[in-house]
Amino acid sequence: MLDTVKKYRHGLLIPLYALIYLPWFAYLEKTVKIPAHIIHTALDELIPFVEIFVIPYLLWFVYIAATVLFFMIRDRNEYFRLMIFLIIGMTLFLIVSTVYPNGHDLRPAAFTRDNIFTRMVARLYRTDSATNILPSIHVYNSLGAWFALHNSRFLKDHRGIRISAALLTALIILSTMFIKQHSVLDVFLAFLLAGILYPVFYMPGCPVYYRRVLSRLHTRQVQHQRSI
Repeated sequence: MLDTVKKYRHGLLIPLYALIYLPWFAYLEKTVKIPAHIIHTALDELIPFVEIFVIPYLLWFVYIAATVLFFMIRDRNEYFRLMIFLIIGMTLFLIVSTVYPNGHDLRPAAFTRDNIFTRMVARLYRTDSATNILPSIHVYNSLGAWFALHNSRFLKDHRGIRISAALLTALIILSTMFIKQHSVLDVFLAFLLAGILYPVFYMPGCPVYYRRVLSRLHTRQVQHQRSI
């Protein structure tokens, strides 16, 4: 038991950051009742409300948790890279929400259909306010998870998993707009932030990328020495 705790002690980063994120977010949800800035674009008016997209929206929680858990168990370096990527975006979201209180008015006043999906959306609306939305963490974290899975050395030969992850990521992103949880602007800014950080973590020529390469070379050298 003690050996297992030591082996996965890097997983403590999750509850440690939760001690920062959750109280801060709860404070924002409690204090930002009438946002000073309404996020609304002309494109939002062209997007219909499609209640079935509540399914991929809720699958986001499983997707992010499963991805983080996978890397926590399989690859410590990749786990830290993913976690730092997520933490940067989530912290920036908290800062933006604090200094620029925001929300939207996109939710339908009433549902024109009554089915299990509209009831799920109604329940979601009751538990998740239409405030603190910029940029969309659903979108940003989904992109972060997909970046990690797509670049994982463990999954380079598992094309089906990478394609499935890309499809789920796309559905989650669309869901934020189709069930009126986010504005197009929220989604765009999440893409922009993820796009800015992606080269820092995953592309050649950047410090994090080269640390990853050196780590792999070191691992191979150790394995080679052990086999001699």
